Amino acid sequence: MSNPKFRIAICGGGVGGLTLAVALSRYQDIAIDVYEAARSFREIGAGIGVWPRVFRVLRKFGPDFEQQLLQHCDCEYTEEYVSSIKNRKSDQVVGTELFDLMSKGKLMRFHRADFHGVLLSVLPPSCTIHNAKRLVSYSQPLEDYSGKSPITLTFKDGSTAMCDVLIGADGIKSAVRPCMLRELAGGMDPDEKPSVLSCINPIWSGVTTYRTLIPAQKLRARFPDHRVLTEFTQYMGKNIYLLAYPVSLGQNINLVGYTFERDLVESAYKDDSEIPRPSFKWKANDEWVGELAAQQFVEPFKDLEEDAQHILECIEKGTLWAVHTVKNLPSTNFGRVAIMGDAAHAMVPCQGSGAGQSIEDAYLLMTVLGHKSTTLEMVPRALAIYDKLRRPFSSEVAQRSMRTGQLCTFQGDVPLNKLGDAITKSWEWAWLTDLDDALEEAVRLVEDSSIDIT
Repeated sequence: MSNPKFRIAICGGGVGGLTLAVALSRYQDIAIDVYEAARSFREIGAGIGVWPRVFRVLRKFGPDFEQQLLQHCDCEYTEEYVSSIKNRKSDQVVGTELFDLMSKGKLMRFHRADFHGVLLSVLPPSCTIHNAKRLVSYSQPLEDYSGKSPITLTFKDGSTAMCDVLIGADGIKSAVRPCMLRELAGGMDPDEKPSVLSCINPIWSGVTTYRTLIPAQKLRARFPDHRVLTEFTQYMGKNIYLLAYPVSLGQNINLVGYTFERDLVESAYKDDSEIPRPSFKWKANDEWVGELAAQQFVEPFKDLEEDAQHILECIEKGTLWAVHTVKNLPSTNFGRVAIMGDAAHAMVPCQGSGAGQSIEDAYLLMTVLGHKSTTLEMVPRALAIYDKLRRPFSSEVAQRSMRTGQLCTFQGDVPLNKLGDAITKSWEWAWLTDLDDALEEAVRLVEDSSIDIT
């Protein structure tokens, strides 16, 4: 590219970062560099769910892209009302059906590696990939947020790189977020700084997940008609729940268990910058992810109904994840830097919407940065528009996701006969709303720079 209008660095090659790279690559006047910490692209985790709202965003990438995705999905896209999740009261010997979550359109389920692979396959050669580049920090010229002075990136290996715009898609342990929030706090009154700086580090949400994949053939051999071979099922109990569903075109069963520590969960999004919060203690070095033997995995869920035990009997090993979240941030942008995805709004996975929110972030960022009116000098405004339109929504989704988890673990005052309505109401944004209104508003604000966006 001989003379791009600006060069964008995307730090992080997960679902959000690669979706942004693919989206921006349609603009021939933007140079794109993706910096990924790993030596080769890989996605940790098993399943990824995409609700209709987000799948409608993915369809905007064109029919070929949609068809490639559908080749890795075990269901067809529809906008009819369907039963998405079977929910059972399982903290008893014989479980009972509580309710079916009815959604307008299906939850499109993928193996995360398959989804990631499709994004990589459509990434054009014009997008430069840099592996084994873990960002440590960046330096943005304080006197020239909207001018020609480049942003300097510094990596763990000692190398540096330059860019005009930096997007941090580097996950919950983001290196971009602390630098950006310190810049933001630098111009604030002393009494306002602690609240901003308290958002730098992720916090343990009080939620722990237990994850594994089970070969469907193994479950089928022992229990040929087990419901999770064909249905997304949640087994609910007090302070715990278990979900299972087929992935990889039915070859595997994705199994995820949750435990909720009530006090920590209830305070996860409260403004408590001066109150110390306990960290997750599982290993001596406080690792968030660890390997589990089968018995360790099964232990928290041993009292669930027999139907759930049949699945647990097929486990060989698994992983434990201490689910950390990001507090509600005061901003997701500063100058020519912005953060997206888990770097901006890491949430508990109880509505299966974390990856979807990063996809929405990516598409709106593409809309404001790729617009013909967005010159290098206008990038700070474009990123402020992104923040204005995405931060309140993604923050609301994060809190709804936590609320759904609390309801699924019977934490709250909702009676069982009203639980289905409460969970559905909390979740229905995922199929009854669209990103389109925000996209239209973004274009309006980009095209009319006289409109105040503060």
